[in-house]
Amino acid sequence: MTVVEVPQWRGSGARTAERLREGARLLADMVNADRRVRVEVDDDLVLTASRVREAVAQAADGLMVTAGGDCGVELEPVAAARKRYGDRLVVVWFDAHGDLNTPDSSPSGAFHGMVLRALTGDGPAGLAPGDRLDPGQIVLAGVRDLDPAELAFVEDRGIRRLTVADSGAALAEAIAEIHGEAAVYVHIDFDVLDPEIFASVGSPAPGGLRPEGLLSLVSAVAERFEVVGLGLMEYEPSREEDQATLSGLVEGLVEVCARR
Repeated sequence: MTVVEVPQWRGSGARTAERLREGARLLADMVNADRRVRVEVDDDLVLTASRVREAVAQAADGLMVTAGGDCGVELEPVAAARKRYGDRLVVVWFDAHGDLNTPDSSPSGAFHGMVLRALTGDGPAGLAPGDRLDPGQIVLAGVRDLDPAELAFVEDRGIRRLTVADSGAALAEAIAEIHGEAAVYVHIDFDVLDPEIFASVGSPAPGGLRPEGLLSLVSAVAERFEVVGLGLMEYEPSREEDQATLSGLVEGLVEVCARR
């Protein structure tokens, strides 16, 4: 197993975004990995992306865990999975937000709210992959704060979307509808959790998942499909109790995703 630490924060629009640097370090330290790679980030997101791309290409066999940083970090790990697994790839996006804006539709202009859309080919210059992800390969899970343009894109392209009340069985079935032998990339922005339980994020949204609920959903995916990548994003350390919650949760998430 390889953990790639990317303490990028310039892609975030949160006023507390600099905390993401420490958050990425702490997340990486929570992963019991055979190989560790730390990417030196730059204020230029395109340059940082190129460095992440190089790090991902050098990852050892087995599960690769990417520890961010803001969600923009996910551009290159998901793009690499798309290149490797093609139409078998399904991206399960655990996030309070869709991250499906374009530079024209984004209210904030922050790339962390555009990265999933960029993966489909509609990204800023230098921040869109050559091998595009089809929107039909995406499952949104726990998303509850979509901007109007994002909602229109979801509905127009038929992107599967599950609420916080949906079961692991429903999530697994949504993946199977896309591809029965799916290779799954699991993205987790920790703002998918309910901020009344876990508050160390920059863009909280009410009504999220409980930690045990998130682990149950990911377990349901890993029991049925091969998990080929895990992204852990957007931890802004601010409370000791949140770090204790996250430590146990990350251990569990990595364990279930590395089963195969």
